[in-house]
Amino acid sequence: MANILIVDDDPAVQLTIRLLLERAGHRVTVAGDGRKGLALFDDNQFDLLFLDIYMPGMDGLETMRHVRALQPTIPIIVISGRSITPDAYAEPDFLKMATKLGAVASLQKPFRADALLAAVDNCLKAGESEGSDVSASRR
Repeated sequence: MANILIVDDDPAVQLTIRLLLERAGHRVTVAGDGRKGLALFDDNQFDLLFLDIYMPGMDGLETMRHVRALQPTIPIIVISGRSITPDAYAEPDFLKMATKLGAVASLQKPFRADALLAAVDNCLKAGESEGSDVSASRR
């Protein structure tokens, strides 16, 4: 199965995603912020990355920018707990913005287990169908 990195500052979210992915047979590594995530990303080979958008220090969008510079083809799923509102004066829809900036999928917290697993499967299948060996193209 896949080697997946989760970068999220909420321990409950980390645990939830980790358990769902490990039960599905994946190997999982967790980081609590963008800087730690980048350090792990630089030292390991990952097939998929979960990124929370709102984190202290380096947020998910900045982390994604660095990850894309290191490995442009890795699938990234962004997650956020901020509500999506139709109010024109509300903050921007950062999930939509992240997908425009290169994330393959996005999930609104709280998410359903089946939605998370479907997003993971879709991202991994899309990566396989491109015929690119992500780990070989990394170093």
